[in-house]
Amino acid sequence: MKKILLSLSVIVIFGLYIIKLHNPDENIAAPMNISSGNKNTGGMMQGTMMNGRTMMTTYKNGVYTGDVTDAFYGNVQVQVTISAGKISDVKFLQYPNDRQTSIEINSQAIPLLTQEAIQAQSAQVDGVSGATQTSIAFKASLQSALDNAVQ
Repeated sequence: MKKILLSLSVIVIFGLYIIKLHNPDENIAAPMNISSGNKNTGGMMQGTMMNGRTMMTTYKNGVYTGDVTDAFYGNVQVQVTISAGKISDVKFLQYPNDRQTSIEINSQAIPLLTQEAIQAQSAQVDGVSGATQTSIAFKASLQSALDNAVQ
């Protein structure tokens, strides 16, 4: 009897959780940290909030190199190209590649991180599972490059 009640409780709680997640009437917003481009932002997104949407910072056109950042198995350094005030390209200048495992992991992670940064137009990108250290270092290096590109 206890097992049945416990099972029913879990099912009901899970059902309520799913309903809460899919309720379109709920206006749930995640907190966002907005910075003014100061290097002490800890990698926060550049921009200002307006009508619940983030307006992206316009960057100065050019090529900017980020800081070298430790990714435990090696360093990560990126270079960002800004065209028409937007991120148009991100290149890895350094990344962990002295071990076969690092080569395999980063051959998958680098294109994903690059694509995410261009799509997001910021350093606020999702990390790549299995490449956590590279992802963290990528965000830090990219943010330092973008800090130099802020108008």
